Amino acid sequence: MATFIIGLVILIGGGALYGHFCERVFEPDDRETPAYAKQDGVDYVPMATWRNALINLLNIAGTGPILGPIQGILFGPVAFLAIPIGNVIGGSMHDYFAGMICTREGGMQMPQFVEKYTNRGIYYLYDVFICILLLLVGAVFIYTPGDIFNTQILGRSGAPSDPVTWVIYTVIFVYYLIATVFPIDKIIGRIYPIFGAILLISAVGIFVAIFAKGYPLTDIWASWNTVGANGANSGFNYGAYFGAGPFADGAKGIGGHFLPIFFVTVACGILSGFHTTQTALVSRTIKSERKGRFVFYDMMVTEGFIAMCWAAGTMAMINLGAKAGGVTMLFDQTTKAWTFNALVNGKMAAVSATSVVGILCKNALGPVGGMISIIGVIVLPITSGDTALRSLRLTLTDTFHLKQEKNSQRLLLAAPIFALVYVILVWAKLDANGFNILWRYFAWSNQMISLFALAGITIYMFENNKARFAWMPMIAGTFYSFVTCAFIAHAQIGLNLPWVAAYTVALVWTVFYDGITIHGGVKRAKAISSSGADTVAA
Repeated sequence: MATFIIGLVILIGGGALYGHFCERVFEPDDRETPAYAKQDGVDYVPMATWRNALINLLNIAGTGPILGPIQGILFGPVAFLAIPIGNVIGGSMHDYFAGMICTREGGMQMPQFVEKYTNRGIYYLYDVFICILLLLVGAVFIYTPGDIFNTQILGRSGAPSDPVTWVIYTVIFVYYLIATVFPIDKIIGRIYPIFGAILLISAVGIFVAIFAKGYPLTDIWASWNTVGANGANSGFNYGAYFGAGPFADGAKGIGGHFLPIFFVTVACGILSGFHTTQTALVSRTIKSERKGRFVFYDMMVTEGFIAMCWAAGTMAMINLGAKAGGVTMLFDQTTKAWTFNALVNGKMAAVSATSVVGILCKNALGPVGGMISIIGVIVLPITSGDTALRSLRLTLTDTFHLKQEKNSQRLLLAAPIFALVYVILVWAKLDANGFNILWRYFAWSNQMISLFALAGITIYMFENNKARFAWMPMIAGTFYSFVTCAFIAHAQIGLNLPWVAAYTVALVWTVFYDGITIHGGVKRAKAISSSGADTVAA
């Protein structure tokens, strides 16, 4: 429990201090924001700070800060420290500067941000990359809330052969279409306060239950081999999983490769490239630059809090064991993977990570409170999926300079986008391993896309006489260039290289990434300096 509390102190206290520092570095002022300068009643709409903050939180907090920590806590209590440290100096900083730069640049979207602060070649690469990512986000965030609702609320199988499965997907799909096409303050701005209330009940409820029920949490300095409430078989050896074992029956851990696997598994609670596509949206509705820290930085810290609660709650369920109402980790000899197991109709059965959501909610908050919390979990991905597809529409609009003043024009552009999303969704549901493949590419690409923003933030600092602070985005950029490259170089969905080769490739790529980023920043600073000197001479 103490490690969890220390992590919360780092997250909240560190977030307050570093957030203030980020604000001092950027220097927000009272200039007119795009919400007023370009007000159009559709995308550029002044909205209250609390509404902007809530929209941004719900936009960025999909299933990532829930399903990621549920899987990531298997690495042990080190997660309680890695999540807050990474969130404070990485994810929250990334979201704040991206959101604020987009605000100051007239509400530009991320492709234009990348084009301005890198070059046209990287811009084209980013444009393709972000469109693919947003399509994957749309598909994932229809699939996961649909399945949670189907299995945890309705108690159905969620199988593709069940017509109810497709009815639920279609309802979410139609809502996404409405939210994507209609003005932001007419749909998203009105319905999100309701969603936000449910979200807060869910997260705070689990947080309170962790202390009120005295859930067993493992500390980083104690034994990582838990016993559980019903004997040795109900516990889990986090230390062996973190390393290479030993486990019985040929079970294995992750071989000590905490880096990079953990940071791809627990993506959204620490740092997520997808977030910049959402902060760019909010940059068009924020009333004052001085509210940016609360809207951008503090909402990412809040997402870190959500991730911490779900990580702790899941650890508690594992430490309790299935017989005490939690879950038991068992190694599946067929898939060669660790699986969550729970008592289903009195018998031990493997359950998905989404089912762990229901188990934790009901154990922590009882039947009624648990059901409300489950609804909150369903809301999270839905409120990210709708704005992901809205962001994709805006990206295409800005890239190809398309007119979007009328609903018919927006619907015409949204139609092919949604057709592609539905094709991906059908494939993921019908293929036995489709969703696993979809989720892995989504998780990796989500982190990879952050490198573009971090490079752009670094170059922005060089261009605006803030080069002495370039280390801030460079720390995160260096770290995640190594993480994403090492992961895809080793993974079977990537190059499938041995770990030594994967780490070598990642090291070379990281040096290259740092080199071209710093070179771009220095070159931009010199160009600005020369331009200023020429102006003075003239």
